[in-house]
This record gives sequence, C-alpha cells and structure tokens, in this order.
Amino acid sequence: MAEALDPALPPELDRLAQAVLSRACDLKLKLATAESCTGGLLASLLTDLPGTSHAFERGFVTYTNAAKREMLGVPLAILDGPGAVSKACAIAMAEGALAHSNGDMAVSVTGYAEGGPEQPAGLVHFACAARGKPTTHRVMLYGDVGRAEVRLRALETSLGMLMDQMLQSPSARAA
Repeated sequence: MAEALDPALPPELDRLAQAVLSRACDLKLKLATAESCTGGLLASLLTDLPGTSHAFERGFVTYTNAAKREMLGVPLAILDGPGAVSKACAIAMAEGALAHSNGDMAVSVTGYAEGGPEQPAGLVHFACAARGKPTTHRVMLYGDVGRAEVRLRALETSLGMLMDQMLQSPSARAA
C-alpha cells in the first residue's frame, strides 16, 4: 500500500501502480514522468511503493510554460500554437522527459483540472514515450468532476498507458 498517499488513494489505483512498477522491475525498465496538472502526484505514487520504487528514474513537475521549455525542451512554437494542453505538448513533454533522463519510458500529463475561459474542465492530454518505439497519445475529457477527481483519474490513465506500452514491448512478450 502506498504509504504517504494512504488512505487518500483508491485501492484500485494503488494496485495498478504496484502492477506497473512490478512489470517495470521484471523488464528492468526505468520510468520517468513529466507532469503538469497532476503536480507531481504520479512521481510521488511511483516512489511511495516499497520494494519496487527503484524502477522510477525521475520526475519533472512542469506546471508553467517556462518549466516545460526549460526542463523538457518543449518548443515555444507548441506552447504559443496549440498550447500547453494539447496533443503536441503532451508528446513533446514525454519525449523531453526521455531526452533529459536515463529513463527507458516516460509518461506525460497536461490538462485542466478546473475549467475557465477556453479551458474545458477535465480536459487532459497524455503521452507515453519509450526508447526505440513510437510515442502514443491519449486525450480524456473527464468533465467538471472536481480538481481531486480529475487528478486521480489522470493518475489511472497515466499508469494504464505505461502498462500498455510495457505489454507491447518485444521484451515484455518474452517475459
């Protein structure tokens, strides 16, 4: 059970995080995260599970556009064009996390936990990058379900993308 996030973490999310880390350990993969709207919750979760957290390499919390540019190398053209909450940005974040880490696989999350003008509440873009493989993207519209719920659902989607990518890797089929 995740220690610092207990009892706030739903048990199914805890189980999914354990499964992702166990799989990464089995495949000898190092994971990285690039987070915006989750504010480091995914990195915290992946380092909170005893016995498997060594599969986590590093996390980037890039809440501002400047942080996305400086830490992950997200091009200004993306931030000024489609914006920080877009497919292009999510992909650039995941690929930037790989480029700026020793990770084998990285997942990114960027979105609106709450709504505003031109910002649909619960709109979140994700990307998962793995060395030597195409980067995958997913967009979710969770709706106006509240900040905490959007963040929890984003954790679940991020973990699911990591697991999907690990299950599709050639070394995973041999494991």
